[in-house]
Amino acid sequence: MVVEVSEYTGFPEMMEGRVKTLHPKISGGILADRRKEEHMRQIAEAAIEPIDLVCVNLYPFAATIARPDVTLDEAIENIDIGGPTMIRAAAKNFEGVAVVVDASWYSKIVDEMQTNDGAITRDTRYALCKEAFKHTAMYDATIAQWLYGHDSKAEFPEVLTYTLEKIMDTRYGENPHQKAAYYKQAGAPADTLVNFKQIHGKELSYNNILDMNSAWGLVCEFAGPACAIIKHSNPCGCAIGLDLADAYQKAYESDTVSAFGGIVALNQMVDKVTAEKIASIFVEVIIAPGFDQDSLDTLTKKTDLRLIDTGGVTEMDYFDHDIRRVNGGVLVQDFDNIEEPVANWTVISEAKPTDAQWKDMAFAWKVAKHVKSNAIIYVKDQATVGVGAGQMSRVDSTWLGARKGGEKVRGAVVASDAFFPFRDGLDAAVEAGAACIVEPGGSIRDDEVIAAANEYGIPLVFTGKRHFRH
Repeated sequence: MVVEVSEYTGFPEMMEGRVKTLHPKISGGILADRRKEEHMRQIAEAAIEPIDLVCVNLYPFAATIARPDVTLDEAIENIDIGGPTMIRAAAKNFEGVAVVVDASWYSKIVDEMQTNDGAITRDTRYALCKEAFKHTAMYDATIAQWLYGHDSKAEFPEVLTYTLEKIMDTRYGENPHQKAAYYKQAGAPADTLVNFKQIHGKELSYNNILDMNSAWGLVCEFAGPACAIIKHSNPCGCAIGLDLADAYQKAYESDTVSAFGGIVALNQMVDKVTAEKIASIFVEVIIAPGFDQDSLDTLTKKTDLRLIDTGGVTEMDYFDHDIRRVNGGVLVQDFDNIEEPVANWTVISEAKPTDAQWKDMAFAWKVAKHVKSNAIIYVKDQATVGVGAGQMSRVDSTWLGARKGGEKVRGAVVASDAFFPFRDGLDAAVEAGAACIVEPGGSIRDDEVIAAANEYGIPLVFTGKRHFRH
């Protein structure tokens, strides 16, 4: 039997439905502690029936504010008041009341009641209690964050509130002595890393997930068949190819030693030829928009190899902000994902780049922002041939990238994620065989660097944008 709330309470709805469940007959029936005789006597005297099960679907505030044209009045009218009140009351009184806020629980509750003479066990009620408070906390956090941010003229809201739901515990953190877990941010879109499906292999580790994030962000920079191979959050190889197998082969050949045990990201569905190439070495994870059956037949022979299917997603969704923890707080910034048309770059040298060098510079510049600073990238034919990452001086990164590439760096384009503070970095790159340099510019010694490029007769291009990565 279904009874309207107003009929049950004997009090009509008011203010266009704003007041309907805020009534002692509702609150008293939910909050009365069955273990206390005085509570039960008081509700009996008031002719209030105990309420044993509360199911609530809150007003769709999150869906409402997701509309780009939503007004403040519309948002306010979708803030539920009575619903959270009933949820919190029922959750507080879980010893005698069950509260359900998620439809996925309905069938479980029905099954339990059918096998338990209509009752719900304490363990289930307590589990539902925790779900309920989590639900209202997320609901209120969404409201608070939107209200602080929707009409603010500041770049960032005065208050940031986040709800994180645990996906899984990992075996350990970065190191075996550290404990760790993987969490999903409430409201994360379907096309984000946390929602991608693992279709094969052993459980992901903490480091796997970090490296997957880096690999996926890099490979999504490119429209054509592309591959990125990551170790310790740094690319050891990245390439665009004629097809996916070609892209993988070029990326692998960038640094065949470092690729061992790496994370492979591909921006197209994996085919048999590509799978066979990857399967010839040990890698930890392959992440891609899909895997055809032939590739699965090959790759699933490796029991531990983790396969991550993005479900056709081929772009990195940079939703929300980039957040980094520091001791006692967080740093918040926009993601480094600006568009940088090469038409906005400046050829600062006497020598001009060839068409092929322009293509390699565009490719190298996209890779550079995904490499830990100081970053120096050697590129030839839209493939890395040497990567100098994470050195404390730029000239050291230049030497490191050259040593990694050996003879392959001769004739290469070099990208530097920040300006050369002295000409020694450019000197080292040219000594290794660089034929063209792209960097942001902006050093007080730019004139010395430009003069060095002109001495060597090589093109030097300034982008005007820096890409530090810490």
